[in-house]
Amino acid sequence: MQKPQDSKAPVATAPSATVATSTKLFSDLNLIEPLQRALRDLNYERPTPIQEQSIPILLAKKDLLGCAQTGTGKTAAFALPLLQNLAKSKEAAGRRQALVLVLAPTRELALQIHQSFEDYGRYLEIKTAVIFGGVGQGPQVKALFNGVDVLVATPGRLFDLLQQKHVYLDKVQTFVLDEADRMMDMGFITDIQKILKILPKERHNLFFSATMPPDIAKLANNILVNPQRVEITPAATTAEKIEQWLMYVDKAAKKDLLRHLLEDKALKRVIVFTRTKHGANKVAEVLLKNKITSAAIHGNKSQGARVRALEDFRSGHCRVLIATDIAARGIDVDDITHVINFEIPNVAENYVHRIGRTARAGREGIAISFCDAEEKSFIRDIEKATGKAIPVVTQQPYHSKAVELAQLMSPGKAKAKIEGGNRGGNRNRRGGGGGQRRSGSGGGGGNGGSRSGFRGNSGSPNRA
Repeated sequence: MQKPQDSKAPVATAPSATVATSTKLFSDLNLIEPLQRALRDLNYERPTPIQEQSIPILLAKKDLLGCAQTGTGKTAAFALPLLQNLAKSKEAAGRRQALVLVLAPTRELALQIHQSFEDYGRYLEIKTAVIFGGVGQGPQVKALFNGVDVLVATPGRLFDLLQQKHVYLDKVQTFVLDEADRMMDMGFITDIQKILKILPKERHNLFFSATMPPDIAKLANNILVNPQRVEITPAATTAEKIEQWLMYVDKAAKKDLLRHLLEDKALKRVIVFTRTKHGANKVAEVLLKNKITSAAIHGNKSQGARVRALEDFRSGHCRVLIATDIAARGIDVDDITHVINFEIPNVAENYVHRIGRTARAGREGIAISFCDAEEKSFIRDIEKATGKAIPVVTQQPYHSKAVELAQLMSPGKAKAKIEGGNRGGNRNRRGGGGGQRRSGSGGGGGNGGSRSGFRGNSGSPNRA
């Protein structure tokens, strides 16, 4: 969109789209046939709400402020219309130039966005490239030499290549800033501000963030011009289709509880979260010892190791992925059945992002959190931020009565507790026996057998 840079409207007053379940088909969205054909190849039939609302806005080349969590389909929401706009444009990217620039906070997310552009644009003559740190720059520089239509980049590597004059941004027509809140958390704000100064003053802008605190809103205000606002999931809320469970356990017994739960084959594709890199490595060692296929991803892992781990996880060769918050941001893998918080995050917002890895695109999923004595306050913060008490599962063999009592005595703590499987009116669950459907311990007497009683996801994919 061509417009004067100083024609700014406050983000707070931007019009907001109404959120509703989509009743349309992709074929109703005025997308050109090559895109429709690609969507048919991918078995995409119905757009998610953010796709239905955003695609017409972006086809009209209006600025967009999207407040949506990962898993809502936002990549397709911007990739499809931007590909169509490029296909209809007569302008070609010059040497070492790009027409569309997408900034993403992590290598994994950048790779996934790039793959989405490739998938959706498979029947278009659109050139794309992705650049990120942690690997040699030679192949990336070569990919940029003749110019690209779409460049997906992490801020650090992009700024490095800009300084080396391997890439120029003076022909960028559309700028996309994805996961702005995580960009700020990771300290990329300075690089982003430098990149913004280089971009053309007249351009089409897209800004996505899962949360919208004041500093993020200020950044959006500095980038967007008269934006349309699409808000899908309010900040600090959790997806309705995610079943959340809390298990009180002594710190030393967490590894045993994890091993116990993973004996249930219903936990088909699982992400286990830790707060630290060291914690991720310790969990990986436990699972390796118990012959459970797993891999850890965090900042100390090489880029090659992280890509291999994600591919193994995505293909099903690896059942459990162990991740820290930063490393996991942007993971886009279908059919994640369970998220396990081996360590409770000390920031409530991170809990929302973690459990959002499951129950994506209309599916159901389960999030299980292990809480020890040192993590009681983190649970209180999470429940306060989300406005919901997390139901407690007591019927599991490593339940800590001491932690439970300490938590129940905490001020303002809602006493949502599940005893055995006694939960009337709820859906039947796959796995688990002895009448303890939700107990976390399954069949058998005493401390239970080896089944967790949790079921996995269902539904058809619309990954974006």
